[in-house]
Amino acid sequence: MSKLPHLNETGEVHIVNVGEKDSTRRVALAEGRILMAPETLAAIREQRIKKGDVLAVARVAGLMASKKTWETVPLCHPIQLTHAEVTLEPLEDGSGIHCTARTETVERTGVEMEALNAAQAALLTVYDMCKGMDRAMEITGVRLMHKSGGRSGTWERDGSES
Repeated sequence: MSKLPHLNETGEVHIVNVGEKDSTRRVALAEGRILMAPETLAAIREQRIKKGDVLAVARVAGLMASKKTWETVPLCHPIQLTHAEVTLEPLEDGSGIHCTARTETVERTGVEMEALNAAQAALLTVYDMCKGMDRAMEITGVRLMHKSGGRSGTWERDGSES
């Protein structure tokens, strides 16, 4: 009925059987941004947010989310990460924060969802910690930038896309 692997021949949703696949090294890189008022970014940089060190807490939230993706995305397999990294850096123009999340494993299925989940959780944490100061913040551009490993090989987002 469908070429989507999460649908069986009758169109019912199921978890893909990865039992016959080979374990390979798999890497994914995702990114996203949170846009905010310059005053909010200044408060983050100057550690004036009452809830604490926004970037440190957001980094930990992203790392924790990467490990628990299967608990919130129904058709994801639980996988053991061999590495996860989340970085949050202020944008040069002062309009917000850029987040990157990199996940790695040696498994039978990929880590794209873990990288995307990490980026989103980190950005949501920034929002949560700063919403008392700036409810107009906007999370944007969460997307996969790179994946490698597995049967489908390497994929890179075209650098000209924004």
